[in-house]
Amino acid sequence: MPTWPADFWFDPSCPYTWITSRWLVEVTRVRPVKIVWRVMSLSVLNEGRDDDPEGDPEGYLWVPARICAAVRTEYGHERWGASTRRCGRLRTPATTGSAICTGPWTRPDCPGSSPVGVGTAYDPALRASHEEGVTLLGGRSGTPITAATSPEGERTVFFGPILSRVPRGEDAARLWDGTLLVAATAGFHRLKGLPREDPDIAGTG
Repeated sequence: MPTWPADFWFDPSCPYTWITSRWLVEVTRVRPVKIVWRVMSLSVLNEGRDDDPEGDPEGYLWVPARICAAVRTEYGHERWGASTRRCGRLRTPATTGSAICTGPWTRPDCPGSSPVGVGTAYDPALRASHEEGVTLLGGRSGTPITAATSPEGERTVFFGPILSRVPRGEDAARLWDGTLLVAATAGFHRLKGLPREDPDIAGTG
């Protein structure tokens, strides 16, 4: 069966985006989809703003994005996807702010280290990847962004979906099928659901 490549841009610090990434992995088990892991950054997105929508005055959210950009640059997207699973599954609802710097993203079993996260060596790669993703949606978008390419070469790009829990099995497949159907409709721009619930990240690895 022909495969659909799905380029997936996300900021690994966002718990909702983490859940979306686990949904996509679930989709690959029930649909002919191959994920191409890419990185974007809320820190890059929010540069130059007067407000601080992520509540990150110390810039801690740069750390996981830089580490993931380094892993992808040095080892490729599949290693980056695997390390995201391994490190992200260690997170808890309290893994925010400074805990990101000292927690799962800097463990020995996760590629990368704190010096990479606080340095700027991989910022050009991070910014280029971020720009590539947001350009697909008009130059500005939050995380995540998915670009799915059909076997015929037709590309469907969408923001999200934003999920508070991981759909499994056929539920994951139906969400994938429905999202593609809606996002590919000429003239479609936005669809929004109920107010967000807290992300249920327990057991999402």
